[in-house]
Amino acid sequence: MTFTAHRSGRDRMRRWLFALAALPLIASAYDPGPIIATTVDPLTIDDDDFARHRDPADWAGLTVEDIVFDEERASWHLFRITRPDKPDGPLWFVPHDNENAGFEAGRIALRRHGGTMIAVDSDGRRRNSQVAFGPSIDPNRNFHDGLPRYPSQVLASLNHGGWPIIALHTNAKGYDPSDSQCPKFGDTSGSGIISIRYCDATLRPSASKARAYPFDDDDTVAFATYLATQRPEDAFCAKQMVAADYNVVFERVVNSDGSLSNYAVTHRIAYLNFETQNRGLDPVELARARDRLTWMIDHALALCGNERPATRPKLSFR
Repeated sequence: MTFTAHRSGRDRMRRWLFALAALPLIASAYDPGPIIATTVDPLTIDDDDFARHRDPADWAGLTVEDIVFDEERASWHLFRITRPDKPDGPLWFVPHDNENAGFEAGRIALRRHGGTMIAVDSDGRRRNSQVAFGPSIDPNRNFHDGLPRYPSQVLASLNHGGWPIIALHTNAKGYDPSDSQCPKFGDTSGSGIISIRYCDATLRPSASKARAYPFDDDDTVAFATYLATQRPEDAFCAKQMVAADYNVVFERVVNSDGSLSNYAVTHRIAYLNFETQNRGLDPVELARARDRLTWMIDHALALCGNERPATRPKLSFR
């Protein structure tokens, strides 16, 4: 053995012993602190989503909590908006703070159908940049059993009668066909994969035949998520939405990617995701995007809202 090889092996051993000795210190040093939930007046919240609604009538019958906490490398800020007289309605989830029509549709749906809405505050951005180290975090890729605080706050209403989960998103116009296994069709000038014209091993589309409103737009779609051990039609509300001529994208899940859709299906929770094109902040265009989402919400709940199971397993967050 050469001197260099001997020294290299000795250095590796020293680093290993140091890391082993440091483990108890790291474990004992991790203290995320409390989860702080404060009831707040929505008319005073300094946030663009709330600033669009300074009329007290917009918040009549609703309560708002401001929730802050740390977990692992991230600091999180959520708003929990509840209709107390009907807490067993859906859990409305708006993870991306730059998808404003999702917030608009969620607030209207909450007033119509009850439940709880969780909106993630990321300073108007898609991703949470409040991290101690590493890259920013997509709030819709942070659902992991090993990070229990985040899902425990987002999904808390499910243990108090909330059902089902309905996520609300907007997406860029068109799609990128580079990885699509479907023939190129529609607007292929986009940058993402959210379109009824995109397909791969995970996403399989069922396009509306009549293309009636709101499905005259390829970017307006409903996602139906199912486990790889199931059939696509086993996804919650899937058969009904296809029969009602929705644009439906079937999402096949083998291993969770950290998204709420994957978390929900692997934990046997009824879940829907509605998407439409992001039309910007012009009030008229924002309302158009909002209305496409609320159309899908209202009709899907009319189709499947009576399928609430008699008993549902309690979620455990450790």
